[in-house]
Amino acid sequence: MEIIRTVAELQAKLGEARSRGTIGLVPTMGALHAGHLSLIERAREENDTVVVSVFVNPTQFNNPTDLATYPRTEEADAALMEGAGVDYAFMPSVEEVYPEPDNRQFDLGPVAEVMEGAMRPGHFNGVAQVVSKLFRFTEPTRAYFGEKDFQQIAVIRRMVELEGFEGIEIVDCPIKRETDGLALSSRNVRLSAEQRSVAPVIAQVLRSSLIKAREMSLADTKKWVTDTINVFPFMNVEYYEIVDALTMQPIAEWSESEQPVGCITVFCGDVRLIDNIKYVR
Repeated sequence: MEIIRTVAELQAKLGEARSRGTIGLVPTMGALHAGHLSLIERAREENDTVVVSVFVNPTQFNNPTDLATYPRTEEADAALMEGAGVDYAFMPSVEEVYPEPDNRQFDLGPVAEVMEGAMRPGHFNGVAQVVSKLFRFTEPTRAYFGEKDFQQIAVIRRMVELEGFEGIEIVDCPIKRETDGLALSSRNVRLSAEQRSVAPVIAQVLRSSLIKAREMSLADTKKWVTDTINVFPFMNVEYYEIVDALTMQPIAEWSESEQPVGCITVFCGDVRLIDNIKYVR
């Protein structure tokens, strides 16, 4: 595996690789875990060359404290990537990605206006900025994203449409979980031992809601999920929305969507955790 720090070197290497076949890109912010490795494994299976970017993107953080505390584990990340068969690890500086301020504003539309978009103003515009740059730097055949960030995938598809990245396939991959159900996240390392013992309640309650939803109205299901999680120590539900999987718009009745997805954000102490679940209608 080669570690690359500059866009110029990356483009030179990938120019050669492109002549030999397909390129798979896995964009990450580092602090890699088994969820990232599952994306890398999928990319390795489906492409001739695999590139993983490790870059904590400042423009998608609306909370300076969250940016400052985001885990950075470059040496460990490099070891994991090499073990997973990555060809090129793109690990640039902020100055390399943003040699000048990126003032682009993306018309991401309704998919970016609810849930994370409402709670974190500017977040998705920052995601669109950095992912569009990564796509231009690498010109991948396929790009891989985890479904834990369910809304983000819809936003990236919208950005691809806006920017005309017609040749790039967006591949969404299933959530990876700990054995107790907690969705893998780089933020999990910030949980105290007590908080970590409670955090799996999020996934457990979401799974139980699949059964509740057979008998309950949509509104009652949402209330039950929120109230049940909030009973536990450290836990505070920021939002729980049931949305259409394609539009990301909240629905009021089960009959309004063929693909309802429950999307949740919970503060466990001061650590913000997200998860989601697909309801079968």
